[in-house]
Amino acid sequence: MTFDKILPQLIELTTQVGDEILSHYKNDLEIEFKADETPLTIADKNAHRSIVNVLSQLTPNIPILSEESDAIAFEKRSKWQEYWLIDPLDGTRDFIERTGEFCICIAYIKNHQAIFGLVYAPFDRTHYYGFDNQAYQIHNHTKTRLKVCTATQPLRVVTGHYSAHSAHLKTHLQQLGKHQLSHLGSALKFCKIAQGEYDYYPKFGPCSEWDTAAGACILQNAGGSVVDVNGKSLRYNTKDNLLSPVFFASGKS
Repeated sequence: MTFDKILPQLIELTTQVGDEILSHYKNDLEIEFKADETPLTIADKNAHRSIVNVLSQLTPNIPILSEESDAIAFEKRSKWQEYWLIDPLDGTRDFIERTGEFCICIAYIKNHQAIFGLVYAPFDRTHYYGFDNQAYQIHNHTKTRLKVCTATQPLRVVTGHYSAHSAHLKTHLQQLGKHQLSHLGSALKFCKIAQGEYDYYPKFGPCSEWDTAAGACILQNAGGSVVDVNGKSLRYNTKDNLLSPVFFASGKS
């Protein structure tokens, strides 16, 4: 896969899908709830359809796993060596509550590792992407290299709005010592660490592989790390369920 070659098309695709998502942003939305009690809107469904259609044309022989896909049995996907892993609208709760903190996530997985990540924030009209040990941000047609910064004192910690009440998280934060705590929705947390705005993102609550792959890939290609409780990089499509483990995203590698 030559990501340089298809990157312009992916940026065009996510820009168009982002505009479609924003067209629903200020409207009253009919909200459904999936089996895991997470919300689903027409914006999620339409974004899924648009992204899958284009990726199927760009890379017709590559499987696609989306948050909004029909369930694909592990027996089938365990045979995949490469595939697209997407979250058409990451941060649906933030979208519904109109915080602006939602994004489109597209990752490419090869041999259980994320080797390409693209995150687009429609509200800010900002793209973030990373592969081949480099990461960039594009805003107002200006491309900027992303590079994590040296951890600050006090440590700048960022967590999600909805996971902030986790008992495990509270205990972990107490053990960190002095720190500044901020909250931000969706995979944008990874991108903001890659930008140097935050230092650390611990995640204890449940999330899925499509929530983490693209953002984690960007952060790692910007010089940061995302590891599990054993200090190992996250791996994808290794088990029947698609839940991510507890992980720690950091500006230091």
